[in-house]
Amino acid sequence: MSTPPRVPGPLYKPYEKLVKITILEGDFQVPAGNILLRAFQYLAPETVPYGKFCWNEECQYCRVHYDMGEGTKNHVALSCKLVVADGMRVTEINQEIKYCLRTIDLKPKKT
Repeated sequence: MSTPPRVPGPLYKPYEKLVKITILEGDFQVPAGNILLRAFQYLAPETVPYGKFCWNEECQYCRVHYDMGEGTKNHVALSCKLVVADGMRVTEINQEIKYCLRTIDLKPKKT
């Protein structure tokens, strides 16, 4: 007797709104309540799935430095475990993430 094929679940956790985060110096809107690595995938759906990420904290390719706003403590975390929050500022990203986000503008807009 064979097992019926599994139907994959939704890519993102259900969300009702987008929250603002800053990645390096660029501002972005991403789904609330999702992990940061999924937020990166939301921003660059054609490249992040092909990154060398394990999605379970073993590879360490998704390591980021972040804070919750100016004057707050800087933290180091794995984006596969870190849930995004409004106002989060990602100040440093691993080279693998940077490569996968190459399709989006991580620089501030000149006025």
